[in-house]
Amino acid sequence: MALHRITKKKLLHYFEITDKALKIAENSVRKGKENEAKEIISMVKNYLSDSKYFQEKKDYLSSFAAINYAHGWLDCGVRLGIFNVKDNSLFVLK
Repeated sequence: MALHRITKKKLLHYFEITDKALKIAENSVRKGKENEAKEIISMVKNYLSDSKYFQEKKDYLSSFAAINYAHGWLDCGVRLGIFNVKDNSLFVLK
């Protein structure tokens, strides 16, 4: 059941997606929302760091959880109107 397994390849795919989404978010901060964006971006980077740490320890389950938290913070920022993005393949849009 390879579909239900967290593999290094699958993690790398999610790292790529979240890194791409983070770069877009960093360049799409709405005027007047800079402080909120800074806090969200900090949390995303912390969770990405945690995810990479867990991956190095071969704890792929914790790594996968952390990468999903990171991306969830980005989606939250989009939904709250902190980031002005249009890409519905990387973000959950309203």
